Amino acid sequence: MNAEEFCESIEAAKQTQLERLGSSKLLLALTEADLSKPAVLRTAAFSEHAARETFRSWAESEDDERAKSAFETTAQQEDEHLQRVLGALDEAIDFPDEPGPMHAYLRGRDDTIERIAAGMVGRGLVSLRTHTQVIGFFVNEADRQGADLFRELKSETEDTLNIGLDLLDELCVSDDDWERARMVAEYVIQVAYDDYADGLAELGVDPKPLC
Repeated sequence: MNAEEFCESIEAAKQTQLERLGSSKLLLALTEADLSKPAVLRTAAFSEHAARETFRSWAESEDDERAKSAFETTAQQEDEHLQRVLGALDEAIDFPDEPGPMHAYLRGRDDTIERIAAGMVGRGLVSLRTHTQVIGFFVNEADRQGADLFRELKSETEDTLNIGLDLLDELCVSDDDWERARMVAEYVIQVAYDDYADGLAELGVDPKPLC
């Protein structure tokens, strides 16, 4: 297997979950039905903050120099994303003391391949869909500046995903390595989906599409 085949297999196996995470209901779940600009920006800031803390912790504990460098770079990027979102929000916020289910799972990974597969690829596939919905929100609000901001963040997030795939190509030397990577990447998508579905259930909304 190679990185391209790996990514395709993840997207195929989790097609339903990824499609639903990419639906217009996503922001409804993430904001607890508060579809205002401040609420959407706060949600984005929480996500960037959680990602920054995850990659910072990995960078501090990682032994593989290639992965360590990638984690440091990603942590810095997530911090830059956070500052840009906070600049758009223009209000002070308190960040949660504990991470959500996805980042709690990620921070429990201590294997290099699992960290890359789950944090850079699996989380990346989820994050791209989140960014797409946020872009759509600002387009609908006729907020060009907000839409452009998240287009840039999405592009940089996609770059991180591709770096993760390149690292897996370098580090996965056996079928067992690829299988381990596959399992955690798929699992982190499932965790994100379950959290999304639970959020909708609390609002009395079915995550399944109407058609």
